[in-house]
Amino acid sequence: MNILISGGGTGGHIFPALSIAGEIKRRMPEANILFVGAEGRMEMEKVPAAGYTIKALPVSGIDRKNPVKAVKAVLKLFKCMRMAKQIVKEFKPDIAIGVGGYASGPVLKAAQKAGIPTLLQEQNSYAGVTNKLLAKEAKCICVAYEGMDRFFDGDKIVVTGNPVRRNLLECTATPQEAREAMGIDPEKKTILIIGGSLGARTVNNAIKAGLGKIAAQDDVQVGWQTGKFYDAECREALAASGAKNVIQMPFISNMDMAYRAADLVVSRAGASSVSELQLLGKASILVPSPNVAEDHQTKNAMALVNRNAAIMVKDADAGERMVDVMLRTVSDTDVTATLSANVAAMALPNSAEVIVDHVLELINK
Repeated sequence: MNILISGGGTGGHIFPALSIAGEIKRRMPEANILFVGAEGRMEMEKVPAAGYTIKALPVSGIDRKNPVKAVKAVLKLFKCMRMAKQIVKEFKPDIAIGVGGYASGPVLKAAQKAGIPTLLQEQNSYAGVTNKLLAKEAKCICVAYEGMDRFFDGDKIVVTGNPVRRNLLECTATPQEAREAMGIDPEKKTILIIGGSLGARTVNNAIKAGLGKIAAQDDVQVGWQTGKFYDAECREALAASGAKNVIQMPFISNMDMAYRAADLVVSRAGASSVSELQLLGKASILVPSPNVAEDHQTKNAMALVNRNAAIMVKDADAGERMVDVMLRTVSDTDVTATLSANVAAMALPNSAEVIVDHVLELINK
């Protein structure tokens, strides 16, 4: 059985794709899985590291504000369409799965033209452009939020949730054990700051500005993931502040332990992050990135805020409000308990298993 999976660009697309691939391999070890991603993007590193083959397309977004770049992107797109057609012809997939991102457009379109069934996985509460363009010919559309029939044909929609990394769900450590494993005080209230795999400038700047306030809280400690790009400047700011209750890291490899250690998480509102918070029942403060298509992170965050399942601080207000809000929230056990219970109630478990059920159903048809 040949299964084609395409998409990527961010962890929010890649981690669900890898979860789906993992579930396919768990059920059908003999299945041949081929990924197709965007040249130079994160998937070209993460997918091979997970043990899968990936082909690259030189695809990029169209910058409408820059005519020269826009023309180059369109020319690349035509090239990618030819390459995608050849990949489909050679690999002969039984099904093509699109997880969003630039690369999935040419690949899924080529599969549809070849009469191959396609399944889309839409992670966000506001559908991405690529998936909206592919939806008409798709056989099944797996979504994480209710109300997605405003974007897609309701007869094709299945509410599955977003697959997350399996190790996050399998961690059995207590918060105290997780803190000990991370080398921090097992008894202190713990805040985890995560800005996505690349880090978030606004979040980092807010923490830098608030290091004095954090240092004054003797009963609180902070794990601060800054991203590699911001590592040096944040390390320098932390050293200058003298704050002893802040642990700064460019990247957290053991996110299972980091989540378990945290009483409160401060995060961007990407689809994967939101799904992880739901499935792990974590109280959170969400700072949506303004630099995403259709402002979809704000819409993701509001889906939780409207259920009293998270607190949102706007990106523009983070420098002034974020640290005060997080210190006040983590000290109020009733608030964190309410947020935790409400976000856990929104979780859709076993997403990868349900999606693969539909993959197999389409293949068998």
